Amino acid sequence: MIDKEHEELSIRRQCALLQLNRAGYYYEPRPFVSDEDIILMDEIDQIYTKCPFYGWPRITEQLHQNGYLINHKRVYRLMKLMGIEAVFPGKNLSTPDKSHQIYPYLLKGLKIERPNQVWGVDITYVRLKNEFLYLVAIMDWFSRYIISWELSDSMSVGFCRQTLQNALIVGIPEIHNSDQGSQFTSEEYVSLLKDIPTIKISMDHKGRCFDNIFTERLWRTIKYEEVYLKSYESPREARSSLREYITFYNEERFHSSLDYQTPAKVYITN
Repeated sequence: MIDKEHEELSIRRQCALLQLNRAGYYYEPRPFVSDEDIILMDEIDQIYTKCPFYGWPRITEQLHQNGYLINHKRVYRLMKLMGIEAVFPGKNLSTPDKSHQIYPYLLKGLKIERPNQVWGVDITYVRLKNEFLYLVAIMDWFSRYIISWELSDSMSVGFCRQTLQNALIVGIPEIHNSDQGSQFTSEEYVSLLKDIPTIKISMDHKGRCFDNIFTERLWRTIKYEEVYLKSYESPREARSSLREYITFYNEERFHSSLDYQTPAKVYITN
């Protein structure tokens, strides 16, 4: 019904003509996950957050030592569902759709010295009491300021696109950097960047394991200072609590790497 390759009509226009909500078009149902798998995913998340250089073999071994009888195939499947991979050159879990265009990496040797010079985007797993969500965030790399974020129960393009739309209301980056995950290489997402000619699109390539290190550090901070201290009863509670924490992170939390200033102060005053 919707032609993504239509030369004249955008997806937005096609949805409007069909009276179809774009959120419904972008929605991707999440596969069924058992209660046992959720428990294992929570364990994997904590191991990975502590040791992001662990791949599925070491995580499998750590799970064995923690008393879980699980084979490496199941660990690999759950890590893929969670959207995580070891932070070292190796097999990439965030593989793009082969039909999606891949852009060059533009950050090699680049000195980041001002706000809105480079934005980075990434997705992480967030545990709830009996389920889980995905958190996407766009961060300004110079100030560590979280420009925009969203929660979703699936790794769909829609919630990533909405996050980018919200971020572009706040500012315009010189370079937008992401991994090659299908969400960020999709035309639905990339078209928002291509609509602004001054934005350069950068994507991490295989072997560049520390390209998104700023966002990896952000996830570690959010997990230890917020998520692991809570037991969210519902997505509504998770969203409310994360909103409070991210406001604190941006506006009150001092960063030693910023000379003990807050991200908001550095982002706004520079």
